[in-house]
Amino acid sequence: MSLESVLEHFKKWNRDTDVQIFEQSSATVDMAAEAIGVIPARIAKTLSFRGEGEQAILVVAAGDAKIDNKKFRKTFGFKARMLSPDEVFAQTGHKIGGVCPFGLANNLDVYLDVSMKRFDTLFPACGSTNSAIELSCEEIQEYAGAQDWVDVCKGWTDESAVAIS
Repeated sequence: MSLESVLEHFKKWNRDTDVQIFEQSSATVDMAAEAIGVIPARIAKTLSFRGEGEQAILVVAAGDAKIDNKKFRKTFGFKARMLSPDEVFAQTGHKIGGVCPFGLANNLDVYLDVSMKRFDTLFPACGSTNSAIELSCEEIQEYAGAQDWVDVCKGWTDESAVAIS
């Protein structure tokens, strides 16, 4: 899985050749930002949570955003509990540091946090600890088959300037 499944996924849109592979690791927000040459907030990180039942849910958020437990519970109706690295791999097919909402091992619900809307483009990982692709919010939504935009994060700048659409 991982990088190969993401490349295959992007072939549907002729975007597989746009995936960037780095010599250095891009496994954390800060490492990815350094590898790409952007501010950490422009890294679109994918967070994996226990959903109701067997399936996980994924929330993609800006690199500087943190999950707000109260907002998460209000939005989804259950407590935000992150998956272990083994559970993340089993659910997504991607290892920690390369998790993204593309080329998934299972059909998971993906949600996009409004923290990303302040940027024209962001850089999600592509299934490995040394890859990324530059995408607009609309492209992330389309390519991930995202369910909806949510407001479940805190700590990011310009919070009051973004409205949920």
